[in-house]
Amino acid sequence: MQIYKVGGAVRDRLLGRPVSDIDWLVVGATVEQMQAQGFRPVGADFPVFIHPKTGEEYALARTERKSGRGYGGFTFHASPEVTLEEDLIRRDLTINAMAEDEQGTLYDPYHGKQDLDARILRHVSPAFAEDPLRVLRVARFAARYAPLGFRVADDTLKLMRQIAESGELQALTAERSWKEIERALLESEPQVFIQVLHSCGALQELMPELMHNSDSLITLHQAAQHQQSLAVRWACLLRGLASAAIKAINQRFKAPRECQELAVLIGEWADRADQALELAPAELLEMLQKFDVYRRPQRFEEFIETCRMGALPEDQGYPQAEYLRGAATTARAVDVKPLMDSGLSGQALGEALKAERLKALMAYRNR
Repeated sequence: MQIYKVGGAVRDRLLGRPVSDIDWLVVGATVEQMQAQGFRPVGADFPVFIHPKTGEEYALARTERKSGRGYGGFTFHASPEVTLEEDLIRRDLTINAMAEDEQGTLYDPYHGKQDLDARILRHVSPAFAEDPLRVLRVARFAARYAPLGFRVADDTLKLMRQIAESGELQALTAERSWKEIERALLESEPQVFIQVLHSCGALQELMPELMHNSDSLITLHQAAQHQQSLAVRWACLLRGLASAAIKAINQRFKAPRECQELAVLIGEWADRADQALELAPAELLEMLQKFDVYRRPQRFEEFIETCRMGALPEDQGYPQAEYLRGAATTARAVDVKPLMDSGLSGQALGEALKAERLKALMAYRNR
């Protein structure tokens, strides 16, 4: 039995980046041997085990062959006879197909270190084209390592284009696609993810609505520079699309509820937010009511931030942000207790509260 550290932990150590998760590969062992040493089996598709003390994952070396469409269309084979090289060749990129033994010796049969030094994202073997999810993964890695000067190799981009043209991307589940999209959006250069998908034809297949929405990439980049939340980044990406298109993309990838809501609200209200300084108090109140700033202030704050990202660079300023925040604070400050004490309730109370808030907003605007 031989144990190797593989994949991202090796790659990031060589890049001098922090290593958070470690993947371990076991060569020359059986399921029974692993269990005899106290490893707890998990995973139904292939043998993965949890270390009895560290809780880290250890996978048996395995091979795979294509058996169906999509990300899950593979048959795996794990046995003590599978070599390290056979396991590594099934991986996506050469920079992810390196291993280290327990003494720290590097095993690099597919020249990942060379590509790492050259800042190239290159597929390991032609089998890359069998897994459509790898199109999204490579685009995500391009976004992650763009600040270091990485680019996708031409021959890898060609394979990605073949996958896009094959229709295989349509076999990806919404859940798996969203997981890659979410991770890509949270990278430091998320716009690169979209650019790579566009360059290989995958954007046309996955998110055709974004094909002519290049301004959103600038806004998305600004959101990343300002370390905005996932919901803000998603809304920045979809800003400028029609409401129907936003709803279609939300549903296609089953985006989290907070991401969906903010993106839809941006589609409906961003233009009026940009004109906030000219809005009549009644229009301003309508906006605040729509956002339910009384119970969900954070959602309105993220809406403001999304609008602000579209107005950067900061030297241009976005005075609408502070104006809208002040309006929300003003509306929230209206005390309902005096109205209730006067005997109002139900619809009458709601109308009276709305009138008081409108009066407060009129004073706020004329201050």
